[in-house]
Amino acid sequence: MSEIYTVTLDQIKINQSVIVQRINGGYGVRNRLNTMGIHKGDKLTVKRSGIMKGPILVNIHGMDVALGRGMARKIVVSIYNENK
Repeated sequence: MSEIYTVTLDQIKINQSVIVQRINGGYGVRNRLNTMGIHKGDKLTVKRSGIMKGPILVNIHGMDVALGRGMARKIVVSIYNENK
């Protein structure tokens, strides 16, 4: 039986693909991410991430989207494994 390990998006390494499990936040956060095309169940790939600060660049639905670290901490993801 495999377990799903979840972490927040700001903890993901570059070029790693993940699946959005949930979004922690109120209506404003969910609405903002919704307009960016980020929803529960979506697959995204981290393209660039600053070492300590700065935005995280992710690719979702063929578009590159920059997210601030505070917003990225509200997105709970699981590692995407293509072998499953």
